Formats: sequence, C-alpha cells, structure tokens
Amino acid sequence: MPSIAELRAVSQPEALHERSGYEHWAGRLYMRRLSPYVTRLLVATPLSANAVTALMTPVGLLAALSLTLPGLPGAVGALVLVQLWLLLDCCDGELARWRRTFSPLGPYLDGISHSVTQAAIPAALGIRADGGWTSIGGWTAVGLLAALLVLFVSLESHLVHSVRARTGKPPLDGSCEASAPRPGAVRQLRGAIRFLPLHRAFNPVEASLLALVAALVDTSTDGLPGTRALLLALVAAATITTAGHLLVILSSERLR
Repeated sequence: MPSIAELRAVSQPEALHERSGYEHWAGRLYMRRLSPYVTRLLVATPLSANAVTALMTPVGLLAALSLTLPGLPGAVGALVLVQLWLLLDCCDGELARWRRTFSPLGPYLDGISHSVTQAAIPAALGIRADGGWTSIGGWTAVGLLAALLVLFVSLESHLVHSVRARTGKPPLDGSCEASAPRPGAVRQLRGAIRFLPLHRAFNPVEASLLALVAALVDTSTDGLPGTRALLLALVAAATITTAGHLLVILSSERLR
C-alpha cells in the first residue's frame, strides 16, 4: 500500500492541474484533499480505473432520481450523491496514474457520465417542480427542454473534435487561437460575458447546490416557487449558452 504522500506525488502531479479548465473549483477546494484516501483503498482492490469511471453514471442518475423526491430530503440526497460522483471523478484518474493504466475508454466513459448527469438533473427538477412522479405535467416538459439544451451544448463541443479528427486536423488545445472567435463583434461579446459563466449552472456540483437552495425556499413558502424559478432560469441559461456556443464555434477557426 502506498503512503498518501507517495500517492499524491504520482496521482496528482502539479503539471496536470496547471492545465486550463482541467480542475473543477470543488476539486481544488476540498475533494482533491480527500480523494487520495479513497484512491489508496481502491489500489488494494481489483477494480480498474475504468470501472470506477463507469460507476459515475449510475451515481449521477441516482442523484437526479433523489432530486425528484419531494421536500428537503430529496435535495439533500441529490447533493450528497453528487459529491460522491465528484469523488469518483477524482479517484478514477488518480488510480489510472498510479497503476499507469491509460486507455481511450476512460475519457469516453467520463464524457458519457458528465453529459448524462448534467442532462438528468434539470429533467429531475422538472418532475420536482410538478410535485413529483404522481403529478407529471407541464413543468416536466420544461425540465426535459432544459435537459435537451444541455445535451446540445455537449454535442456542439464533441462534434468539433470528431469532425477535426475525421478530416485530419490536429487536436484543439484549450489555449489555441483557433478556439477563439475571429476579431469582430462575436469576440467582443464573448469577452464581455466571460465573467458570467452561465454554463457553470449545468455542472452537477453547482446544479445540486442551486437545487438545495431552491428546496429551502420551497420549504419556507410551503410551495414550489424556488424549484420552478430555478428551472426557468436554467432554461434561459441553457438557451443563451447553446446559441452563444454555436455562434462562437462557427465564427472561430475550429472548423476551417
């Protein structure tokens, strides 16, 4: 069994976390401090890094399912399960780096989990806003609309990399000039709204925190105004993000 210090040195290299946009703020703030203790236990098991990654999807779906349950307990359960989802997201890479077991399957499973969980949470919010599974109606449709828009944002990004690979173009670096819009109104608009990261609201960590706040509002008002307001805000944010992201892609050099 490696010591925690040995595990950190191999599985959490400084160069890796210096990559732009690699680490979520919750990972930097606390989860990377906790994850080596769990990774150390995983090292002693036959579980592969890919198996740990595969566990993320059912945990994310359980978080969404918990959110459909009425009252504060459902929102608290979703928050706890999302934290477990984030922990697995940290541990899978740490386990792979320690064992030096790398394959394209890991990032593929990770991408599926992120996309599915991000879409499942607003869909679950729609069911919650209707009052639960026994009263599904219009709010559920709004939640499904938000989920569809969130999936569309992921599709926009993944198709860029897929098309570039099929046409023989090199992979995009996050800091590459080709990722930025060409000089003009779109670049100026992107610069103006960079301090308003609407896409962050769809991340499972932020979404579960917002859902808990909404549940607290619901509890204090003996209704569902908090959840319904949050759902409408997510639809608006998803609409703006989907249109804006597509516009940035089309006005950049990514597909040229």
